[in-house]
Amino acid sequence: MGKTIKISGPLIVAEGMSDCKMYDVVRISELGLLGEIIELRGDKASIQVYEETSGLGPDEDVISTGEPLSVELAPGLISGIFDGIQRPLTALYFNYGARISRGVSVNSLDRDKKWRFVPAVKKGDKVSEGDILGTVRETEIIEHRILVPNGVEGDIVSVSEGEFTIEDTVAVIQTPSGKKPVSMLRKWPVRKGRPYKTKLAPEAPMITGQRVIDTLFPIARGGVAAVPGPFGSGKTVVQHQLAKWADADIIVYIGCGERGNEMTDVLNEFPALKDPKTGEPIMKRTVLIANTSDMPVAAREASIYTGITIAEYFRDMGYNVAIMADSTSRWAEALREMSGRLEEMPGDEGYPAYLASRLAEFYERAGIVKILGTRDRTGSVTAIGAVSPPGGDLSEPVSQATLRIVKVFWGLSASLAYKRHFPAIDWLISYSLYADKIKEWFDENVGADFLRYRQFIMTVLQEEAALNEIVRLVGMDALSSKDRLTMETAKIIREDYLHQNAFHETDTFTSLKKQFLMLKLIYEFDSRAREAVENFASLNDILNCSCKEKIGRAKYITEENLGEFDEILKTLNSELKALARGGEDV
Repeated sequence: MGKTIKISGPLIVAEGMSDCKMYDVVRISELGLLGEIIELRGDKASIQVYEETSGLGPDEDVISTGEPLSVELAPGLISGIFDGIQRPLTALYFNYGARISRGVSVNSLDRDKKWRFVPAVKKGDKVSEGDILGTVRETEIIEHRILVPNGVEGDIVSVSEGEFTIEDTVAVIQTPSGKKPVSMLRKWPVRKGRPYKTKLAPEAPMITGQRVIDTLFPIARGGVAAVPGPFGSGKTVVQHQLAKWADADIIVYIGCGERGNEMTDVLNEFPALKDPKTGEPIMKRTVLIANTSDMPVAAREASIYTGITIAEYFRDMGYNVAIMADSTSRWAEALREMSGRLEEMPGDEGYPAYLASRLAEFYERAGIVKILGTRDRTGSVTAIGAVSPPGGDLSEPVSQATLRIVKVFWGLSASLAYKRHFPAIDWLISYSLYADKIKEWFDENVGADFLRYRQFIMTVLQEEAALNEIVRLVGMDALSSKDRLTMETAKIIREDYLHQNAFHETDTFTSLKKQFLMLKLIYEFDSRAREAVENFASLNDILNCSCKEKIGRAKYITEENLGEFDEILKTLNSELKALARGGEDV
């Protein structure tokens, strides 16, 4: 047992801690405040405390638990709302009220609730770590797979079916070192990645239903992406849309240092949202970690690791998991504050020198992997982190360190947001390095022309940016008919395709098939209009065609009525061909 000798906000220094190890969890004072050792010097330990330290003084008792900060993994995670160190906020509210009392000790998962366990193995079967022992129907959407614990292999001595708590023994395995009783509850240290067989190269996209993302800047399943942008540019709404509509089996949403009202919106919206695949509430496949800006700064630093560990746990069951971290800048600020209190040598803008390596540790835990077990199974974690650079300055350290790691960059633009263009992803600065790797998947599942249409859109938008400089100098009238048509096509792309209303029942989500049909309309309009212009048709007549308005409203065609695209295409061809013939007569 040690004694406190220094208290500096969330940092406590204690002496007499020579028997402790790095990242051991400790309890401090009679209040039992929770902390974690982050530095050892001789018999002195620096401890980051996950709770308010006001009122503490020198000579307080510090008792080490001898274990690292860990999360509880078992049925009961899905639909759960936890803080940064996995304390269940709903249970805390009912037991202690709206404010979390200091030193409260509560189990992360319910020990009394019984779950129906259905065995997937029988007596005498040989199993190894990662194999499925049995299943629990956790929600109507998610089947929770109980796995053989890490480091355990042998023969099944007994396995039970029925109603059990997460601490009850459901199976006994004969291992080389003796009989091992197995329950549904697992614990795992948050700073240690869960093991797997092999990490695989990404081959398929994670479909989000957001046109600017799926078409121009796709993210691969098992990939990593950053969403940087200034205040008010829509980072949180983009994260919410991805959490709602991405085709992941499980969503882990981390509100890391965000405003309380934004987390309140999430907590109110998610239970009311319907999962597009099953019709059930989306919360039935979601884990929420809420660590708002008024909570202790040290717990903010831990929340990222808590979230990624839970994501890896579901990955090991064979699920595709998407983890949203909003925002990693607030997490980096927590690192900076703790580093300053430790009196470490500061790096750029006061951030610690190890900022880049810590960010890499987090993002590298994403990926698509072959999971442990005798069967050949895969699972994935796709990580999407929001970055909040002060003043929108992407040259600041967190943005730059993140860009060196991630392969998808969705750069949000304040100017687009001010124009009410959402998602405000700037197509001139954003990029995706996965587009070529998942080309075969698009060719096989969407159509060989999809990436051709994508290239067409990118080219038109780049040409528009160049033409805008001329327009600013000498005006639109100085452009040729072909260049004016380029400007009009770019306008259709921006306003009718890339602009998407998150709050419109139909427009909030667009399937890949509908995206393909919308792209085809725009491509065919541009091609037919150019033919008409070459045949001296009036540009004003082309722009006044009824088909142009129909293209603009195509985004509101429901998924059940995609046949309407064929009718628009017929109208487009007949009207523009008639104009081309009319131009020939002239």
